Amino acid sequence: MKAKHMWWTGTAVVMAAAIAGTAALGVNIQSAYNNLDHGSPYSQPTPATPLQVAQPGDVDLEALKARLDSQAKDPALATFGAQVIDTTSDEVVWERDAQRPLTPASSTKVLTLAAATLALGEDERITTQVLQGEQEGTVVLRAAGDVWMTSEQLDDLATQVGNAKRVVLDTSAWAGPQQAPGWDPENVDEGFVAPMQPAMLYGGRLGATTGDVPRSHTPATDLAHALAKRLGTDKVEEGDAPQAGVVLGEVHSAPLAERAQEAAKHSDNVMTEAIARELATARGKEASFQGATEATREVLEENDIDLNGVNIKDNSGLSTENRIPAAVLTRIMDIAATNDALRPLLGYLPLAGGEGTLYERYGDSPARGYVRAKTGTLTGVSALAGTAQGQSGHVYAFAFLVNDGDILAARKAQDALASVLHEF
Repeated sequence: MKAKHMWWTGTAVVMAAAIAGTAALGVNIQSAYNNLDHGSPYSQPTPATPLQVAQPGDVDLEALKARLDSQAKDPALATFGAQVIDTTSDEVVWERDAQRPLTPASSTKVLTLAAATLALGEDERITTQVLQGEQEGTVVLRAAGDVWMTSEQLDDLATQVGNAKRVVLDTSAWAGPQQAPGWDPENVDEGFVAPMQPAMLYGGRLGATTGDVPRSHTPATDLAHALAKRLGTDKVEEGDAPQAGVVLGEVHSAPLAERAQEAAKHSDNVMTEAIARELATARGKEASFQGATEATREVLEENDIDLNGVNIKDNSGLSTENRIPAAVLTRIMDIAATNDALRPLLGYLPLAGGEGTLYERYGDSPARGYVRAKTGTLTGVSALAGTAQGQSGHVYAFAFLVNDGDILAARKAQDALASVLHEF
């Protein structure tokens, strides 16, 4: 029964991606040929016997191990930790130093998004409100953690509120330092992150709405000024929202499922840290780096995920002080492939050769479209953790962590290992 369930899981994940790609192609084709007369549509007769879920076939595990052993000799893998689990049998079929804590880079996001998926609803939204201030003409912008607010949302808020003489910005929803231990302060100007403040316009980006462009050092204040301008004032100050203030306007974020996809597919550090604080708040902890990492660990341990060797200072993986063993990442992927509660995590991950951080990888590899994985990159660090569907129908959970290596060479070697899994 489990084997049947597993084949269905792997197929669903891959087919969903294939259908999405086909739909995008269809838009382009329709645009080019929308004036053609196609005549009467063909009617497909109903089959006598509906399709049945297939059973995974047999796998030569010794041959699989031998192929992985051969690929693992690549010197590009440098300091290497890895594990592969056949999710059909829940068996560890191959590993290399899997319990060794290594720098995970953005594969840290796997822990964060797994915890959020398990503890929060996919439809959860963040509500940003504007309240009536205590003084006439004063309004209070109560930031609540939406770091991807848009110009359209600000327009909506301004329409609801009308005019104001002064805007007070309340950022008390989050606490603690705005940058985590192990973060490079230059990351802000380089576009990889913004100081963690509970309201931002397009993730604090300057001059663009997407991509790794320079970020603001004062993203919440920038947003408050943008709202103030719409309300007809240039006066902005920081303060606290009234305990029982009248709500003049409010807007809602995208649902958690959409934000989690953005965080995973494009490895958005700001979005991930914001989701982690959302989790911390839901768990009754301080919305800070410490509270968010504590909440993440707490949820995962409650769901029987052994975090031995895990030490995380942030939730995005930007910290050079994070350490995670490959076995922990593989275990999470294994559970996601077999457990309904965690399965949405797989849909958040980039598809090999198709989207996000894996868009330009796998090229002509037969594994293209059959691997879903979270990447990770820091100086000397490359990570790849996800699932691969084999030609047999077996679905493999894996994690390949490389430290002290050349990034481009490590990526090529990691992709080759994942491609081996697709062969079996």
